[in-house]
Amino acid sequence: MTITEKENPRLPYLRDKTSRLTASPGCYIMKDKTGKIIYVGKAKNLKNRVSSYFRPWQDHLPKVWKMVSHVEDYDFIVTDSEFEALVLECSLIKQYAPKYNILLKDDKGYSYIRVTKGPFPRLQAALQKEDDGAQYIGPYTSSFAVKQAVEEANRVFQLPTCQRRFPQDFRKARPCLNHHIKKCMGVCTGQFSEEEYNETVRQAVDYIKGGSQQSVERLTEQMNAAAEELDFELAAKLRDRIAAIRKAADDQKIIDDSMKDSDIIAISQNSEKACASVIMYRGGRLFDKADFFLGEKEDQAQMRESFITGYYSVREFVPKEILLDEKIENYELLEKWLREKSGHAVHISTPRRGHLLRLTTLAKNNASEYLSINVGRTGREITALEELTKALGLPKPPRFIECYDISNLASSDMVAGMVVYENGRPCRKFYKRFSIRTVAEQNDYACMAEVLRRRFENYFEKSDEGFATLPDLILLDGGQGHVNVITPLVRAMGVDVPIFGLVKDSRHRTRAVATGGGEISLTGCRAAFALVTQIQDEVHRFAITYQAKKHKKSSYQLELTKVRGIGEKKAVKLMTEFKTKEKLREASAEQLAQAAGVNLSVAEELYELIHSEM
Repeated sequence: MTITEKENPRLPYLRDKTSRLTASPGCYIMKDKTGKIIYVGKAKNLKNRVSSYFRPWQDHLPKVWKMVSHVEDYDFIVTDSEFEALVLECSLIKQYAPKYNILLKDDKGYSYIRVTKGPFPRLQAALQKEDDGAQYIGPYTSSFAVKQAVEEANRVFQLPTCQRRFPQDFRKARPCLNHHIKKCMGVCTGQFSEEEYNETVRQAVDYIKGGSQQSVERLTEQMNAAAEELDFELAAKLRDRIAAIRKAADDQKIIDDSMKDSDIIAISQNSEKACASVIMYRGGRLFDKADFFLGEKEDQAQMRESFITGYYSVREFVPKEILLDEKIENYELLEKWLREKSGHAVHISTPRRGHLLRLTTLAKNNASEYLSINVGRTGREITALEELTKALGLPKPPRFIECYDISNLASSDMVAGMVVYENGRPCRKFYKRFSIRTVAEQNDYACMAEVLRRRFENYFEKSDEGFATLPDLILLDGGQGHVNVITPLVRAMGVDVPIFGLVKDSRHRTRAVATGGGEISLTGCRAAFALVTQIQDEVHRFAITYQAKKHKKSSYQLELTKVRGIGEKKAVKLMTEFKTKEKLREASAEQLAQAAGVNLSVAEELYELIHSEM
């Protein structure tokens, strides 16, 4: 979005002031007409950075556009280095809490691990402590960590999570699927005593409190003692439990002795808004998680840097390791600032494989879920659009995606379908159908060119609500050839929208995304691949349904011409007037004569044909 003097009459003054600004590093302080500070930023070169806000041709993101429209004046503070500018920026943001800077507010509460009362207690996550006789462990500051820990303990020790009551429901029904896939010990079979079950629960609680290593050591001692007493059945059970704990330790994300003090940070965004998630490891276990709604979306790299400075400027503790889901440009500068703030070395990295990548993915998924609550979309939809954005190199997640497909039978009844997806979901009110007008013989390239030309002619004419919105991404059901034909056409019309093709394999399934110079595989992006496949299947269904309907209608029109005096034009008149075969059957001979412009005898013959077996 470009800011104009209509939105901010102060632009000429601001541009003139900026033209005399120094090129030194420093901080700039934007103020509104009341003198209130609304934004604080840092710059390596003050003149270049501040000028970017007020240039007449500058294309701003919506959040920046809003901020610039309210700027009445600005101050600046020159520093000796970019690092000093970073320190000053953090201090000013903390002091003034400007409206358009990222202000971090989370929704922390307290959670507990509940061991229910009764002869066969259960392990559960609880948001509050109640007077119900249960044992409560906690409080913990992270409901996420509590839930993950309880799920992990129940899985490792095969504790029941069903709704059955024990011992009342012993042997009343078959064991459920969890028992058969070794996720539940099968208490419902009645084969476990109360003492044996409670010992297992105690071991699970110890596992949560002490971690896998301590649990393995204690269970190993018990196993050896049982073997010495020749209780080989108990020793075997303990051996299997130790194996389960060790196996869980290989892939679980709750307890990891190699993870000392670390923060894992990821940001998720849709076309307009963004959220951040921070997962904290302390002493080798997942200690806490915090989610932050960042409001309107900004430049991705700048947003991550701003979040890190804002987040750690208000925290006393800074871990030695910070993992990010995406790279940032000024990580060395931030490392230096965090080192001086904390008094120890801080390493910022972006893992690309292995266990650490799984942790950043976990943080990313949590950020996506948190964002989905705020924007009314599922986490999977948000993830799919983010993956698609990254794979295709788009500047931002597409809000509106349009996809086109051509359908025909040889050279007859050539049609096209246009489907629209908004934020990852079908927007059926904007679907459009096209009958091909200018192409006489089968030529998918020429048909697609006609459809896209008509679509954007309607966009400029603003004659139809369905064409009034400019898409953020165009997908064509076809390969590289379609992209090479359509892209120059659309650009010549003054439309700058990313265009890609959808390539199918020999089984008519989505295989890749075509560009003007090759193909992009989505096999490593499961959510994006699923979305693209869904869009391609939907546009194919929509186009072929219209083609079949049109072919059926044209065949019926051809049948009408069997009556002498009814040619193709009169048959079209009849179908245009009555629309459907059913309405034609309801019409009288007189009504048929009037609609087709024929005499009554021809109309009566037509009437008989319509009511025959045709």
